[in-house]
Formats: sequence, C-alpha cells, structure tokens
Amino acid sequence: MGQQETVATSFADTVREGIGAALAEVDADLARRYPGDPGTRQPVHTVYVPGDAFTAGTIRSWGDQALAMLDEHAPDAGALAAALGISDDLAGPVYDRVRAKLEREPVEDLRIDFEDGYGLRSDAEEDEAAARAAALVAAAYRDGTAAPYMGIRMKCMEAAVRDRGIRTLDVFLTGLMAAGGLPEGLVLTLPKVTYVEQVTAMARLLDAFEKTHALTPGRIGFEIQIETTQSILGADGRATVARMIEAAEGRATSLHYGTFDYSASCGVSAAYQASDHPVADHAKAVMQVAAAGTGVRVSDGSTNVLPVGPTAQVHDAWRLHHGLTRRALARAYYQGWDMHPGHLPTRYAAVYAFYREGLEKAAARLAAYVAKAGGDIADEPATAKALSGYLLRGLDCGAVDSDEVARLTGLTRADLDGLAGRPTKSA
Repeated sequence: MGQQETVATSFADTVREGIGAALAEVDADLARRYPGDPGTRQPVHTVYVPGDAFTAGTIRSWGDQALAMLDEHAPDAGALAAALGISDDLAGPVYDRVRAKLEREPVEDLRIDFEDGYGLRSDAEEDEAAARAAALVAAAYRDGTAAPYMGIRMKCMEAAVRDRGIRTLDVFLTGLMAAGGLPEGLVLTLPKVTYVEQVTAMARLLDAFEKTHALTPGRIGFEIQIETTQSILGADGRATVARMIEAAEGRATSLHYGTFDYSASCGVSAAYQASDHPVADHAKAVMQVAAAGTGVRVSDGSTNVLPVGPTAQVHDAWRLHHGLTRRALARAYYQGWDMHPGHLPTRYAAVYAFYREGLEKAAARLAAYVAKAGGDIADEPATAKALSGYLLRGLDCGAVDSDEVARLTGLTRADLDGLAGRPTKSA
C-alpha cells in the first residue's frame, strides 16, 4: 500500500479534545449505568416452594412428578405435540429433551418462600424454617443436588412485616455462612416494593451483612418484584422502576413481574388476572425498557391454572401455560414463574420448541454476518448481538447443543459471547 493520503479537515484538535472532556462524565455514567449483559446464565423459570414445605428432596420430587404426568397424560412425542400444537418435525426432539431435562435438572431456579406462600407464623416457627432452609440449601450445593440458582423470598419492607422479613433474611444468610459460605447461585427476592427507599434499605442491609462477615462489597444481589402500581408509576407521576434499579447500587439482578398482586392493584377482577392482560403488558414493557442495557434481567409472572384432574383438563391447562410461555418468549421475557410440577413439561416444551424452531435460520444469519456473505437479510451489529444471545440462551437451557451450533455457525461459545457483548468468561 502507498503512503496514506492527507485529507482536508476543519476542526482543530482542541475542539475535539474539548468535546471529549465535556463528555467524559457522560461516558463514565453510561459505563456505570449500562454495563450490558452480565454474561451469566438466566434461568428459564423460577419455582416457588413455601418455606415449611421445602425439603432435601423437593427438586427431585418436582422432576419425578412432572415425569409421571407425562407418562399419564402425554406418554409419547405425538401425544404431547397434539396437546400443545407442536409441529411434527419438532415433536420428537422436543419431547426427548423435555424428558431428559426432567431427569437431569428439573428446576433451574428455586425460591423458598417466606412471603405469600408461607404466610404469618410465630417468630419461633419462622426462625426455625429459615434456619432449616439455610442448612438444606448449603447441603444441596455441597452434594450436587442443588438447582443452579436457589434462595429465599423474604417478607416485604412494609411496616407490618418489615422486622420479620429482615430477621428471616438474617437467619438465612447467617446460616449459610455458618455452613461454609454463600453459594455462587444464591438469589434473594424482595417482594411488594412500593417506594425506592425500600430498595435502598435492602441494599443497606446487604452491605451491613457483607461488612460483618468481611465479604467482598456488592457480593450479595437481589431481585425486585414488581407487583404494585407504585413500582411502575410513583405518586409524583414519574416512572419508578428505573429509579429502583439505581437505588440498588448495582445489586439488582432482575425484575420479576407479580401477575396477581399487580393485576389486583389495578382493579382487575380475579377471572381476568393473567400475564397477557393489558395491564401486565404495560408493566412488563416499562420494566423491559428500564432494565435494558443495565445487566438487570426481566422475568414474567405465572399462571394460577394448575394442570390437575383428568387428561382433558390437564391438556387445557397445559395449552394455556404453553401459550403464555411462548407469548412471553416472543416478547423477550425469557423467564417466568412455575407454581406446580405439572408446569415443568410445558415450560420446557415451549422453551425448547422456541429455540429449536429458529436454530437453523438464526445460525445461518449469524454465519453470513460473520463471513460478510450477505444473504436475503442485511443484518447489523445489533441484530448479530441478538442472534448470538438467542443461541446462547438455547445452549444454556439445553434446547440446543454446542456441536449443533458450531456445525451451523462455525463459531465457538467464546465467539458467541463476544458477538453478544458478554464478558469472555461465561457461566
């Protein structure tokens, strides 16, 4: 190559340098507030189990119950596909993967509930249950029977139950420390948040605990449950949820939509409280925009229609749950709540079909983008980021295999992480 040609410019270096200096604070603020994807696995669901019902065998029991329901109500791929409307070409791979998942890892995220699912008990009873939960969680991580993510949902920060919630949190975390330390998969959930100051209070509690036990500052994160109207729109008319993320001081890991509490707070009658109601769509859209780029994940809520009874009734409940899960995935809500073992087959069927049906097209588009080979769609870097994220989520949950992705794209997991804007170290 010849010597680079000189082109004419008009801006003096001092102008450019002045602009850089003027925007330095903005650059730092963008980096702090919008660090991007944390590069960790997001579970496809959260299972809630009351604090007094959780045992060492809960996770395996949920998997066994789900498998038994498949045996009874959908004993083969064709039966499940017919019940849920899954295409013939996906039926076999999806069914096989669902069964394998229920045998290997039936629950991805488990929350031991000391709030609505537990209720009000004597202090002695809740103390005992919180201490027992800590011992069981610690033992599960030691012996390899834990879900990838586990923790508790404490009572909220409202005056009537605040002290009880704080004590349960303290008993649980202290018990984990006594049993060997906090597990990597620890997740805490703060419910019924109404004011930003309640999030600040939670962050202060965790900071105090870390100092007491000489833990790394910021080690303990928590989820914020969005189940009150005040968490979306404050009394001053300002959007609240983004301020809550800021108030968590980097500790917020996700926002979870609470279907029934939020719907009720909007005056929706019980028969119409569902995750596809317009009030739910509005709340989750606000959550999604507030969390975008921050590294905070968004989770959909649940359905209270349980798959129980005769096969026809189970299939009706399965179709509802499957449809709601598919709808959420299309709207980029990649996680939801499951309230019954019978929800596991349809959770995984919906998730696996979602990732498998788009695998070849997504892989082809990404491969063409990397090779600059064109194709019938002109993708940009942002779309390549989304395509990589789609494949990574499919890999994380077991919907697709690494060798499939490598064969179709020519890319490694590290390559996908890079294209998705994730840190090179991925979980």
